[in-house]
Amino acid sequence: MSDPAQPVPEPAHTDQAVIRNFCIIAHIDHGKSTLADRMLQLTGVVGERQMRAQYLDRMDIERERGITIKSQAVRLPWRGAGDQHYVLNLIDTPGHVDFSYEVSRSLAACEGAVLLVDAAQGIEAQTLANLYLALDADLKIIPVLNKIDLPAAQPDRYAAELANIIGVDPGEVLRVSAKTGEGVRELLDEIVTQVPPPSGDPDAPARALIFDSVYDTYRGVVTYVRVVDGHLTRRERSLMMSTGAAHETLEIGVISPEPSPSGGLGAGEVGYLITGVKDVRQARVGDTVTSAASPAKEALAGYDNPRPMVFSGLYPVDGDEYPELRDALDKLRLNDAALVYEPETSTALGFGFRCGFLGLLHMEIVRERLEREFGLSLISTAPNVVYRVVLESGRELRVTNPSDFPGGASGGTPDGAGKGKAADGKVAVIYEPVVRATIISPSTYIGTIMELCQGRRGALIGMDYLSADRVEIRYTMPLAEIIFDFFDQLKSRTRGYASLDYEPDGEQQANLVKVDILLQGQPVDAFSQIVHADNAREYGLAMTARLKELIPRQQFEVPIQAAVGSRVIARENIRALRKDVLAKCYGGDITRKRKLLERQKEGKKRMKTIGRVEVPQEAFVAALSTQPATR
Repeated sequence: MSDPAQPVPEPAHTDQAVIRNFCIIAHIDHGKSTLADRMLQLTGVVGERQMRAQYLDRMDIERERGITIKSQAVRLPWRGAGDQHYVLNLIDTPGHVDFSYEVSRSLAACEGAVLLVDAAQGIEAQTLANLYLALDADLKIIPVLNKIDLPAAQPDRYAAELANIIGVDPGEVLRVSAKTGEGVRELLDEIVTQVPPPSGDPDAPARALIFDSVYDTYRGVVTYVRVVDGHLTRRERSLMMSTGAAHETLEIGVISPEPSPSGGLGAGEVGYLITGVKDVRQARVGDTVTSAASPAKEALAGYDNPRPMVFSGLYPVDGDEYPELRDALDKLRLNDAALVYEPETSTALGFGFRCGFLGLLHMEIVRERLEREFGLSLISTAPNVVYRVVLESGRELRVTNPSDFPGGASGGTPDGAGKGKAADGKVAVIYEPVVRATIISPSTYIGTIMELCQGRRGALIGMDYLSADRVEIRYTMPLAEIIFDFFDQLKSRTRGYASLDYEPDGEQQANLVKVDILLQGQPVDAFSQIVHADNAREYGLAMTARLKELIPRQQFEVPIQAAVGSRVIARENIRALRKDVLAKCYGGDITRKRKLLERQKEGKKRMKTIGRVEVPQEAFVAALSTQPATR
């Protein structure tokens, strides 16, 4: 066994037979990062003085929120049974459903997965989602119960539950405490025993899969790769197969846990390479790296393109920062392959980008990273999903922005069925995205969960009891009903015990309308929203009331209206701010005062006809960031 204080020396040449590539997958807050900390300590790659909690969580946001956002790869030397040296490549993955694309990419670089379950909480919805991803990738699954030292832990009960789902004997479920280190040595030995070594031809032309990358201000793009065939060496020219760009490899090495340069990487190894490339578009995640001298004929399969679930506009508060926002998005895209964006223009907010995200947390994290890492001040519009609109002429529109929706206050007269006039005809039918939601909860909350889901236009698919008092409920629901406050409502109704996971499940026809918000009769595109016809009035009332609080009083009366087409469904008035024109009158004839008041009255009439409403930036930020619920 290894001495935790002394790192195990690695063999000069890393043979494929001693390499084990594995990742840790689990629900959020089940102890992945803590288990990774214990592994770093046990293998001796991090000394006691350098050790800190959540060592592999490098971003401030991760440490503040206590969640993993980015997968992190690290190389661990280990001395197993019979004094045999092994090299373990660990990838610590995120647990939240919004970062499942990170998990899927990590799985492609591994042969095994440690499925971690909290012994006090049991199986959660996202645990099942990550398990299915690992099974699809044909990985060896090692079931592990964590937090067995907690007073509330029920390892026997949850071991049986986990064994039933995976199809193993309950005695095969390992039990560890990542906090105290109990059982972690045995887990590492089991990884060596159960996870197969990587398969690949060391004599074939080099092929390495890019599974992550990051931008360094001084060194350019740092690319993280898993070598599948052949070997890559320093100072040889490497070729990106999809772009055809060839560059000299300036540095190549492994992460243990800090970057450590080496002579090269062989088949089965995980590491990094630096070519000095400054153009972020030349190092795409999922691309294949090969040797320019003897390139491979076929590229590796790569990854499926991520499908954005939620769209939102990002605009700089200062319009002059638009170029900086574009560069920041390019660099962040390198580190977050699931981010999708394209330029767009808003009448109210100026130039910005329409960004696609995998969920609300993903959207929140991206905005916070842009503001922290690149020093930008941003406004994000209300999140919405992608709609497919079919016009009577047969033409199809893909609507990601409410301002692109046919019909509205400035053009078109929708009727109650959600139809409106567009430039080339009326809307025939509207389709909205649907998701298959899986909720795992104590059985005592079945009633309140079903009430919530049916109130959000959900349709029950099925229900299974995982154990005597834990139930899995499956619904199909419109994605638009989930992205606002569904998860918050679910947590509050179940006292925090329910967990939610969802995946795309096609689309369905829907009765949708676009609600426009008008100031002084002019629609403000930033406040427009596409909602179900039954919720349109409620949304209009909530938004007009909120804007009445946020927009300061003007010198004239300002009507705030919510309209569906040409039909106004809600209205609030901001009363005029009256200047005291009589302040300079100290007594005197009443006719003098009346003359001043009449002149003010005439001025207000003229101001109302030509006046424009000044909406402060703070009103946009407050109205769009804390979006009023439609229910």
